[in-house]
Amino acid sequence: MNEITQIRKLSLWIFFIPLIAINLCLFISQNPEFLENTFFTVDQIGRSGFSIPYLDGSLSISRASRTFPQYLIFKPAMISTSVILYLYWSNNNDLVNRYKFTNINYKFKTFGILSAILLAVHSIFLGIKFDIQIYKLMRRVVLLFFIIFEIIAQGILVYHFFKLKDKLSSLINKKVLILKAVLVFILSTVAILSVPILINKGNTHFKHALEWNYFVGVITFYLFTRLLWKRTT
Repeated sequence: MNEITQIRKLSLWIFFIPLIAINLCLFISQNPEFLENTFFTVDQIGRSGFSIPYLDGSLSISRASRTFPQYLIFKPAMISTSVILYLYWSNNNDLVNRYKFTNINYKFKTFGILSAILLAVHSIFLGIKFDIQIYKLMRRVVLLFFIIFEIIAQGILVYHFFKLKDKLSSLINKKVLILKAVLVFILSTVAILSVPILINKGNTHFKHALEWNYFVGVITFYLFTRLLWKRTT
């Protein structure tokens, strides 16, 4: 089936493009000497010492990615991911319609596309300096709703696949479907439990470590998608 073939391909791009982008930005941030005395000299704000932010939360994804030249990697990568996300959710909507004999836009498509748009918006404005408090607030709100919409879309899609698992039994790995459900549950639980910490000042290192790990958790959903579907001819 064409939808399944496309979904398998798209899911890998969604996983690897942002994963490589954020870690490449991190590498440049921690090793600016490689680009010293070149056109791509790393901005002082974007430099940091060696650390493992996944563990110690020494810097945020934003700091590692928002300055020159890291944003030359980060912004195109995230905007490209947004486009691929649009295609991913559209193909899944077509697939569910095929098996439910319907022709509608399911809620997971709506939330998924909204999350893709918000990711693109956040990426475009990241690093642009406006000395306006409302701009800083809106940037955080955009990122927050990207996460919320993404988790909602993932959860609803998994729900529909569980309803269709008998019809899809020859096409999917049911153990991976369970893993996807567990992952969405964990992401939702962590998000809810972290709210009291996130809304209060302080705990900066915890927030940064959470940011790195949570982002990887969100895109791992798409790696599981690749493992979910069996190869079709």
